[in-house]
Amino acid sequence: MNSLDWAVLIGYFGVMVAIGVWSHKRVDDVSDFFTAGGKMPWWLSGISHHMSGYSAVMFTGYAGIAYTYGVTSFVTWSFPIALGIAIGSKLFAPRINRLRSRLHVASPLEYLKNRYNLSTQQALAWSGMLLKIVDVGAKWAAIATLLSVFTGVSLNQGILITGAITAIYCTIGGLWADALTELGQFVIQLLAGLSMFVAVLLKLDDKGIGLFGAFDEPALHGHGKPLVGPYGTVFLLAFLFIKLFEYNGGMLNQAQRYMATGNARQAERSARLSAVLWLVWPVVLFFPMWMSPLLVHAQKPDGSDSYALMTEQLLPHGLLGLVIVGFFSHTMAMCSSDANAIAAVFTRDVAPVLSRRARAWGQRSGLVAARVTTVVFLGLSMAVATQVDSPTFKDIITVVIKWVAGLMGPIAIPMMLGLLRPFRRSGPTAALVSWGLGLLAFWLVNYPLNWSVDGGVPLQYQVSAPLAVSLVLYIVIGWIRPEDTPERLAIIERVNTDGDGPGGSSAAAAVPAPAGAGAGDDAAQAPRG
Repeated sequence: MNSLDWAVLIGYFGVMVAIGVWSHKRVDDVSDFFTAGGKMPWWLSGISHHMSGYSAVMFTGYAGIAYTYGVTSFVTWSFPIALGIAIGSKLFAPRINRLRSRLHVASPLEYLKNRYNLSTQQALAWSGMLLKIVDVGAKWAAIATLLSVFTGVSLNQGILITGAITAIYCTIGGLWADALTELGQFVIQLLAGLSMFVAVLLKLDDKGIGLFGAFDEPALHGHGKPLVGPYGTVFLLAFLFIKLFEYNGGMLNQAQRYMATGNARQAERSARLSAVLWLVWPVVLFFPMWMSPLLVHAQKPDGSDSYALMTEQLLPHGLLGLVIVGFFSHTMAMCSSDANAIAAVFTRDVAPVLSRRARAWGQRSGLVAARVTTVVFLGLSMAVATQVDSPTFKDIITVVIKWVAGLMGPIAIPMMLGLLRPFRRSGPTAALVSWGLGLLAFWLVNYPLNWSVDGGVPLQYQVSAPLAVSLVLYIVIGWIRPEDTPERLAIIERVNTDGDGPGGSSAAAAVPAPAGAGAGDDAAQAPRG
């Protein structure tokens, strides 16, 4: 990097902070901070939903998969995400929006206290927060790894720089700042991705390699196969199943994008836009990675540095800075959205249970608590990031694929399926047992069983077994031990219907309040107006 590249990078950071300051004017209360007050346009919500699913892991871990195996990086990652979001646009997006518009909640988990009970809500809230700390830690480590390649700064310095900038704008402006910065980041990503795409095409042309004949080159032998190596059919189906829940709200931050739109119809349109972007845009981003074995020799065994090396060789200064900014935009978009989601869960679901004073928070004090929680979460995730390459967490892609995908299922199953009428019989017993034994399945399949099986348990079973266990138990226990009380049925009806018909605003339904507000675990609040 030279002075021009640094100018682009510093200018980007400055714009992000300026957006946060401007967004501060639109945040008057907790609802504005966490769900944009339900005033976000569907197209902005869709772009924000799309951008909050990326991070620099794509340019490190998935670049390594593309370098080693080829197009399977798209077929087994962004394609199942696009398909999962498309399915969720009908199945989950409208219902999650109604959590805000009908039940007046600010956290995706806030409704669980009345849908199940307080114990279930707390179990999912605490496990979700801890998982997100690890997840975001991996993202900080990914962007710091790229920054070290370009600038020579240490891993810890890179983590501190990116984390501090993100903390400033997302703490000041809340979800509005997240969404508006993600819009700017999308534009930057568009310019950077197209620049890299064109640069690779020109370099291939210099080598006499055509666009459609590249996969015939010896260095790319087998790279045109959609499913190869550990990324086979079972892995694809497992990943589709996982991403259906994860990218439709199971990881919390995407749920907020659905909640931020004005109504259920807009949430559905938001999800469809995100699905289209996931289907089309990653092809442009992945193409240079697929071609990377023809242009560079990765220094790391997993090829995770291949994309960074390629950008250094192919792009002039200025454009190099733009692509580096693109790396930052991915990671900062995801991490800031995660921070906002976890702040919502803590201030709305956890703090009122831990502290009587928190139950009496007004709009001002609640907003201060939200901002403090955001900073604390980012600090904890940055601390975890310094340990990503430790024996506990191993490499970045292991954290993202194995830990996050594997542990997400037991948390997401009760949260997501609890919205749907066919699962109305499943109550707190089904939710807690499926959650607990799902986590146990993750530990068994990744550690004792993995150690005892020759060659280890295949990756697809490591990530899919916990979700499968949770799903089966949630359904079976619901039928064996149904707990569909009138209050719980009323909650389900309110998130499944619009208007004043059955389950509408005139229906007698329990409306959730922040955790800890009621007298007991199963206490339902009185209907509102």
